[in-house]
Amino acid sequence: MENVKNDTSQKALQINLDAKKYGTFAEIGAGQEVARCFFHVGGASGTVAKTISAYDMRVSDAIYGPSDRYVSRKRLQSMLDYEFHLVLERLDALRGERSTFFVFADTVATHSFTRQEDGHGWMGIRFQAECKCEPSEIIIHVRMLDKENVREQEALGVMGVNLIYGAFYYNAQPETLISSLMDNLSRERIEVDMIKFSGPCFAKLDNRLMSLQLVQQGLTDAAMFTADGEVVQPSDVLYKKTVLVERGSFRPITNTTLDMLERAQEQFMTEPGVQGEEPVVLMEMTMRNLLEAGAVDHQDFLARVDILRALGKTVLISNYARYYKLVAYLSRYTHKSIGIALGVPSLKEIFDEKFYTDMEGGLLEALGRLFKSTVKLYVYPWRDPVNGKISTAENLLVAPNLRHLYAYLIENRCIVSIQKHNVDYLPIFSRDVLARIQTYDPSWETMVPAPIVEIIKREGLFGYRETK
Repeated sequence: MENVKNDTSQKALQINLDAKKYGTFAEIGAGQEVARCFFHVGGASGTVAKTISAYDMRVSDAIYGPSDRYVSRKRLQSMLDYEFHLVLERLDALRGERSTFFVFADTVATHSFTRQEDGHGWMGIRFQAECKCEPSEIIIHVRMLDKENVREQEALGVMGVNLIYGAFYYNAQPETLISSLMDNLSRERIEVDMIKFSGPCFAKLDNRLMSLQLVQQGLTDAAMFTADGEVVQPSDVLYKKTVLVERGSFRPITNTTLDMLERAQEQFMTEPGVQGEEPVVLMEMTMRNLLEAGAVDHQDFLARVDILRALGKTVLISNYARYYKLVAYLSRYTHKSIGIALGVPSLKEIFDEKFYTDMEGGLLEALGRLFKSTVKLYVYPWRDPVNGKISTAENLLVAPNLRHLYAYLIENRCIVSIQKHNVDYLPIFSRDVLARIQTYDPSWETMVPAPIVEIIKREGLFGYRETK
């Protein structure tokens, strides 16, 4: 069922009747669907200074400069830069004292006679919140999931109106702004997998929290940002790359967590399909991990992210409780090797049939989806804290009816043990480390990498308090 909280035409009309707002619409691909929404409701002469659609590549290059890709963040940015400079040059002296200028731009690829992939595009707005002030900006990346070109155009028009309306009327409430992007739309039709705010309206805003909001509010199932905090569209990072992922709560990173990743990466780099390449290494936090306490604690989230940042890691936030869904997501962008580093407890969960009762093919279907590509699981051993027995990928006991299936995956090296692991790290668990931090037990410092210890103590993360 689609969200009909706010009517698209009403939004466009409200903007048209606001005498202060005046600007340019620049659209490449999917017609001029956003501008059309404003013309359709009437009163557009109060809002629209100019519309332009530079479809021809040579024309586009002549206006905005050459580009390797026409549907790209770089092209969108050049459109916003050029058109905003132009609107100020032409109109600021004439009406700058009574107008807040804006530029809306998008560059989009939809279904066509020659292109059958899902549509996608970049969309953004640069706007003045007050007359004569420095502009602020919002850019988003969308995936259009309708199978008909006309439906894609319609969804794009609605999304564009929502973005413009949100920028004007919700800029002080970014979480509401994000939610409003899906007004009169549904996830079956469109997905927003990246958003970035900048400028004076958003000077105190952390874009990493806004990425979290995209996943938390259901506009996408996964969002990504780099170690320097820059939000990125996944294809810019993953396209045709080999990928290694470690999933965890990272609350905090422990010696075990880091050893698991480093040893898995060593083995991953020896694989025939990986040799000579530099894999993308992702640290994945799922919403299930973030909701362990019942609600997402933003400060706790940022504490985890800051630690990963110190290690130079790209962060993936996802809503994928099941590993095969993570693989499907990564496979959108690459057909090269994918490695997943995990511990024995997580491997046992993968082979627990109770988690797949909603699937027609049950566990067999889930495993088929997980291993359909060049995917390999790198399994870190686990020591039973009661009897001291060590479980590995090779000696793990699964249900009797799954033993032959499991043996097949082991024999074909779809599942391998992580070698050269540090046995001293096996007794370390994040939950235990966290408890020691919060009860002022200094022994936690031996269980966490030294640089991370320093950050936790300096920033007072995870409830750390210096004892006298």
